[in-house]
Amino acid sequence: MKKISKLSFQFALIFIIVFSFSLNLYSGDENNLFTDVVAEKVMVASAHPVASSVGVEILKKGGNAVDAAIAMAFALSIAEPNASGIGGGGFLLVKMADADETIMVDYREMSPKKATPEFYYKTKESFRELTRMGATAVGVPGLVACADVILKKCGTMKLDQVLQPSIRLAREGIKVSDKLNGMITDNYEKIMTFPATAEIYLSEMMPLEAGAFLKNEDLAQTFEKIGIAGPEIFYEGELAKAIVDEVKNQKGIFELEDLKAYRAKFRKPVKGIYRGFEIVSAAPVTGGGTHLIELLNIMEGFDVKKVGHNSARFIHLFTEAMKMIYADKSLNAADPEFYTIPVDTFISKKYAARLRAKIDPAKAKFDYAPPKLIPVESSSTSHLSVVDKDGNIVALTQSINHWFGSGVVVPGTGILLNDHLSDFDSRPGRPNSIAPHKRPTSSIAPTLVLKDGKPFMTLGTPGGTRIISALAQIIMNVIDFDMSMDEAIEAPRFHCITRTLYVEGRIDKNVVEKLEALGHKVKVRADYDNYFGGAQGIKIDFKTKKLQGGADSRRDGVAVGY
Repeated sequence: MKKISKLSFQFALIFIIVFSFSLNLYSGDENNLFTDVVAEKVMVASAHPVASSVGVEILKKGGNAVDAAIAMAFALSIAEPNASGIGGGGFLLVKMADADETIMVDYREMSPKKATPEFYYKTKESFRELTRMGATAVGVPGLVACADVILKKCGTMKLDQVLQPSIRLAREGIKVSDKLNGMITDNYEKIMTFPATAEIYLSEMMPLEAGAFLKNEDLAQTFEKIGIAGPEIFYEGELAKAIVDEVKNQKGIFELEDLKAYRAKFRKPVKGIYRGFEIVSAAPVTGGGTHLIELLNIMEGFDVKKVGHNSARFIHLFTEAMKMIYADKSLNAADPEFYTIPVDTFISKKYAARLRAKIDPAKAKFDYAPPKLIPVESSSTSHLSVVDKDGNIVALTQSINHWFGSGVVVPGTGILLNDHLSDFDSRPGRPNSIAPHKRPTSSIAPTLVLKDGKPFMTLGTPGGTRIISALAQIIMNVIDFDMSMDEAIEAPRFHCITRTLYVEGRIDKNVVEKLEALGHKVKVRADYDNYFGGAQGIKIDFKTKKLQGGADSRRDGVAVGY
C-alpha cells in the first residue's frame, strides 16, 4: 500500500471513497486506491484533496481545464496556505486541444520600484536580513492577474464563477491535516510575529491542531470582492490600498503604483525533444524548464535502460550531469527583460554532447560548480495538473516561497503575502541581483510532454532546485523505464547541486556504497522525504485512451478523475 505522508489514513480513505461515489468517479479497485487513479474523461491532481475536489467540481459544472486549474489555484490559498495562494505567483502552461501551440503565462512576483541595490545591498548581511521575512521581502503578487488574462483567453467561465468554491471553503473552513499542523508548528515564531497571521493560524496562541477547522472569513470576503469588481480591486482599488498600507506599516517599500504596474505576461515556452517526446516547459524568468531540457539532453546520450533504474552507474551519470546544469543555471538565470540568457545554447543537443563528454564514468568530479552556487532554497511551492474531457491540458506551479511566505497577512483581507524577493541574488552586480520592477529567477518548471503533437503528460513539483532533478527523473521513469504515472512519482529520488549527493532511504545500501567508492559524498535522507518535492502528474495512455493520475505521498497530494 502506498505511503500517505502524514495525512491520516482514515481521512484520506473516507474522503476519496465518499467523494468518488458522490460524483460517480472511477479510481480503480480498492487494492489500487493509493496507486494510480485511472479515469476515462477527466483528471485533476494537486497537493491537497480539497483543491482536487474543487477542480472536479468546476469540471462537473461544465468548466474546462483552464477554469478548473484557476479555481484550484485559488483554493490552495485556504487548503495549503503554507505553500501558495493569492499572495504569491507562479507559471502556467496550457495546451488547448484545438491549438497547435502551448500557451505560457508568467505570473511571477515583481519587485517594487524602490527595490534598489542601494536599499538591499547596504552591507553583506542586509539583503538576507531584509528578505528573510516581513514586508521588505514581499513582491507584487501575480495570481489574480494570471486568472484574469488566462480565463479571458482560454476559459469558459468568468472569474466570479471559478472563485465560488474558494469562497465557500474559506468561509466554512477545511480540516487541518497532520501535515498542515506540522507546518504551523514549525513556523510558529514567524506566525506569532504578525497578529493578523496569528489570528488565522493559531488558536489561543497555539498552533491549530490536526482535526480542527481552519477558517478565513476575511479571505472569503476578499474573493467575493474580486469576483464582483474584477482584478482592478486587487491592483488599483480597495484591496491594493490595504496591501500598500500594511506593507508600509511593516516598514516595507510598496507603493500603489507598483501594484498598478503589474502584468501577467504571455511568454513562449521552451521546447526540447527527449527520445521522440516533445518536452514543453516554462521559459525564463524561471530557469527550471531550460535546464530540465538541458539535463534530459545530456542523459539522452546514455543507454539508461541498459544501465538500470537507480543503479549506481545511473545515479552517478545523472549526478554529474546535474552538477553541470546547475552551474549553468547559477550563472545565467535572470529576468530576460534585464539580462540576455543563452537559452538556445543550453537546450541544444550539441551543447549537451559537449557536457556529456566531460563525464568520467568511473569518478565523481567537483569542478563544475562555482563557489557560491547554493541558494537559500524553499520547498514551499505547489503544483497542479488538469486534463478535461475535450483534451485540454494544464500544468500550473505557484508559490509564496518559504513556508508561510513573508509571514505578513494583510489585516481585514486574509491575504498571506509572499517573500519572493529573497530569490534574488544576495550579491549586487549579478544577473539575478535585485532591481526596481524586476522578477526574481526561479526553478519552477510546469511541464507538458507531447507525442506527435498530442498531450502525453502534464507534470510539476515544488522543491527549489530539486524541481529540475525530480522532473527529469519522473519523465525518465515513464519514458525509459515504462512506469505508470504514480509509480514514476513515487520512485526513490536523489539530488545533487555541488558536493553532497542526497538520496532517499529506499535507495539500495549497496548502491550507496558504490557511489561513495566513485567519490560521491552521499547523505541518506528519509524514505519518503519532503525535501525531494511533492510532484503531481497526469499521463494519457495512448493504448487504453485512459488517464492515469499520480499524486505524491511526500505531500498531501490526491488525484481524482471520472
